[in-house]
Amino acid sequence: MRFCISIPQLDSGTPNGPAGFDIDGLRSYLSRAEELGFEGGWTLEQIIGDTPLLAPLELLAYAAACTQRLRLGVAVLVTSLHDPLQLASAVTAIDRLSHGRLDIGVAPGGGRRKFAAFGVDQDSYVSYFTEGLQLMKAAWSDEPRVTFHGRFRDVDDLPIQPKPVQRPHPPIWFGAHAPKALARAVRHGDAFMGAGSSTTADFAGAVQTVRRELAAQGKDPTQFTIGKRVYLMIDDDADRARERVMAGLRRIYGKMSGIESVSVSGTPDDVVRGLQEVAAAGAQLLLLNPVGATVAEDREQMERLAAEVIPHLT
Repeated sequence: MRFCISIPQLDSGTPNGPAGFDIDGLRSYLSRAEELGFEGGWTLEQIIGDTPLLAPLELLAYAAACTQRLRLGVAVLVTSLHDPLQLASAVTAIDRLSHGRLDIGVAPGGGRRKFAAFGVDQDSYVSYFTEGLQLMKAAWSDEPRVTFHGRFRDVDDLPIQPKPVQRPHPPIWFGAHAPKALARAVRHGDAFMGAGSSTTADFAGAVQTVRRELAAQGKDPTQFTIGKRVYLMIDDDADRARERVMAGLRRIYGKMSGIESVSVSGTPDDVVRGLQEVAAAGAQLLLLNPVGATVAEDREQMERLAAEVIPHLT
């Protein structure tokens, strides 16, 4: 079992309150995550929403400067909302700044996305996503000049430099739910990350689909990692843990239906049992995501995970 930790993104600063994001706390958090032996630190993307979350790639660029070993990931970028060549360039920059420690999660998004705000046609966003990913891979290729003729982009002999450190590109993790989307993940990706907003039962079903697709597409399952983001909160009082984790989920997802069923919370023993269930459902990597209101709260949770939970899962 492999363990990663979320990187705090919530900016609790307000115009009339704290000056801004707790950058000193974040720097210490990242350093401590390395000391505790976490494999990676991950962000998420929420471009539009009431919750003030810092942009994921820019935060990872800062994290690259604060760390030496920690892999850096984002799960997931809704890449249908990004220009492919600009996104490919940003990914390359972070991969080079981190000396090849970047993981990229991608997804096309879904019907609830505000596609019109980004100039994207909701009727063709999946095709736009797939073609965009193909163009990004072309930009990352060893070819110094790129030619690509697609439905949405026409690129003719353009010089694109530099290239990512990781070859042929940073590992691509897919976020997906529906069977067709999971088949696409196996076809175009290197790994699958179950959403934090999905239940353990839903994740187990997705894992079964992924495994069937790996067999059907002739892919080596040992070369395709399956992970899951798990929102959680540890407290010696189980009821208080539940209240804290729900407050954190509401900060991220608002009144999203079903969100009350996705988290793991309670005493350390409760959290161990919950994470064991996720592992039994097929997770090879656990992205542990405390949902505190501050960097300090997430730091306290990370310390407890390392001392009181992870030793019982290895």
